[in-house]
Amino acid sequence: MALTLSTALWFLPFVLPICLYVAWSDMKYMKIPNTSVLALLAVFVVVGLIALPLELYFWRYANFALVLLIGFLMTAARLVGAGDAKFAAAMAPFIAPQDGMLVLTLFAAVLLAAYVAHKIAGSIPAVRKATPDWVSWSVGNKKFPMGLALGGTLAFYLLLPVLL
Repeated sequence: MALTLSTALWFLPFVLPICLYVAWSDMKYMKIPNTSVLALLAVFVVVGLIALPLELYFWRYANFALVLLIGFLMTAARLVGAGDAKFAAAMAPFIAPQDGMLVLTLFAAVLLAAYVAHKIAGSIPAVRKATPDWVSWSVGNKKFPMGLALGGTLAFYLLLPVLL
């Protein structure tokens, strides 16, 4: 794993609240606000200068550009929502290119867990009563709040060096 403990510790205090907010917002409104995407990118722009060697810092913007392009194409093909694509692009600079397969595997696991947890939570009357206005409960099987999985993936990725 290319992500170091030092880098993870620099990013975590700023990234974790954004990831939690994105998960909540997408479950409640089925929207990932642009302000969240911009906040995540701003964290990388500022904290990345401290957390990463300068050469790596600038190369990570290539991750952003590549994921933004892929996200744009996937949004145009109606495979993902625009907010999901933009948030994924803002996540990309935080991920070491060497960790790409690790993050895709982590995303697959988090996506599966998030989907199951969301379906189970949505079927519990007490949860539904506590969150009656959450749009994600009422969209059925046609849509899923992907911000729950995207935010979870970035949070878990940054937590890995802390936990290992």
